[in-house]
Amino acid sequence: MKAVAFPLALILLAATSARADDKFEPAVPVRTTAPIFPNEMHDQGISGFVLVDCLVDEKGDVQDMRVEKSSNKDFIQPAIEALKKWKFKPAQRDGNKVATRVSIPIRFTISD
Repeated sequence: MKAVAFPLALILLAATSARADDKFEPAVPVRTTAPIFPNEMHDQGISGFVLVDCLVDEKGDVQDMRVEKSSNKDFIQPAIEALKKWKFKPAQRDGNKVATRVSIPIRFTISD
């Protein structure tokens, strides 16, 4: 059976506030899509991951994706294609929606 695990938590890379009274709320995923596990990798029993740095804009859309790390190049495109479909509640600073960078780990795991 094919299975893909994706993150329950994000690694947030938002810049720290310059003022102590700034109120920052990180971006929160509200719709996620699991990537398609590459058949060849699945058939060979190969699990892996892709860590993608991206910008979540003021509308909650994923933009400007950059692969930080990958255990295998065959996982990169499925991870990117899945992240294009994700939607976030945008980050907020002092009640205003703001763009923020996040790192999202996508794991490809084979289950029985």
